[in-house]
Amino acid sequence: MESFSLILAIVVVTALAFDFTNGFHDTANAMATTISTGALKPKIAVALSAALNLVGAFLSVEVANTISKGLVDEGGIRPEVIFAALVGAILWNLLTWLVGLPSSSSHALMGGLVGATVASAGFGAVHGDVLVTKVLLPAVAAPIVAGLASLLATRLSYGIGGIADGEATRKGYRAGQIASAGLVSLAHGTNDAQKTMGIITLALVAGGSIAPGSNPPTWVILSAGLAIALGTYIGGWRIIRTMGKGLTDLEPRQGFAAQTSAATAILASAHLGFSLSTTHVVSGSVMGAGLGRKGGVVRWSTATRMFVAWALTLPAAALVGAGAESVTDLGDWGTAAVAVFLVASSAAIWKFSRREVVDHTNVVHETGEPAGVVTTAIAAVTPPPAGPVAIDLDLTFPRQATSPAPAAEPAPPAAPAATV
Repeated sequence: MESFSLILAIVVVTALAFDFTNGFHDTANAMATTISTGALKPKIAVALSAALNLVGAFLSVEVANTISKGLVDEGGIRPEVIFAALVGAILWNLLTWLVGLPSSSSHALMGGLVGATVASAGFGAVHGDVLVTKVLLPAVAAPIVAGLASLLATRLSYGIGGIADGEATRKGYRAGQIASAGLVSLAHGTNDAQKTMGIITLALVAGGSIAPGSNPPTWVILSAGLAIALGTYIGGWRIIRTMGKGLTDLEPRQGFAAQTSAATAILASAHLGFSLSTTHVVSGSVMGAGLGRKGGVVRWSTATRMFVAWALTLPAAALVGAGAESVTDLGDWGTAAVAVFLVASSAAIWKFSRREVVDHTNVVHETGEPAGVVTTAIAAVTPPPAGPVAIDLDLTFPRQATSPAPAAEPAPPAAPAATV
């Protein structure tokens, strides 16, 4: 195994901690719709997702290479820079998990890395073309493409199978949901676990443990796969509730369409080496599936909060990463101070989350999310459900206009008794 310094060991442990938060932060991507439609029990769903995340980690290293070789200049990066980048990513993951918002762990990592690199070596150390083509453009295009594909798939499924709407059909779509959710989990491991592999590989290059341009060592692949699988099994129940119930209401065939569309987009991006946000893809697919069913609506107040979180992820993580790098640059005591700050902040966020516990026992409860203006307007024009209509066939006598019966006249007061 490679020679390790103390700071390099700290970076590797911190990277695996980020991978763990990535796992429970993104469990909703694979299993939220499966849980919300009742296709799988919550604990079974997260166990299946964890196992497939581990398998997916071994399928490719293209995304890992994008991060370790393409995004920033390997020659100007110190291990402390990687550590500062991870601090920004972890804290953003925990904050968005606390409020139940499915933001992008990938973009948090990218933002932290870019911010810390700029603070350490300047803007010239960031490869802007890679940032734009393999991070920013996919971030915008992925949810749109996945949403449109999911919308069309949902309408197609209702158009073809509209006449077969019995319990057998619903069971078939639930089985399809389980298979497609497994595919999303596999794709998530293929894409997201590699980001941690890339970060650890970049740290090993920066620390002089392996040569520049090297692929991730086997132990890095295994440890990253195990960390994200463990985080997935823990279950990010707050975000699962938002994705499964807070964004829209899905039927099994909608869930199947959303997950199949998302898995296809994620696997294609992993093959091309795009550092795609699985959160963006799955969120777009869920919204597309919600709009694809006639009468279906999206809770745009929740979606708006998600969009704001997406827009803030890169700059917020970059600012924290840059600030952490400025402190670590002061020496060993600065690195120690940043480590203490990370542990204390993480503990405070966890302590605050205990005020309202969300777990597998209450994850499918309604969120109480207000409908919002758009949803209310759509509901107002939705026709009432069809039902039996009573038709009067008695045409013998014409009907007289009916009017409310007049109120009864008050009884006259009783005559007073005669006096003697």
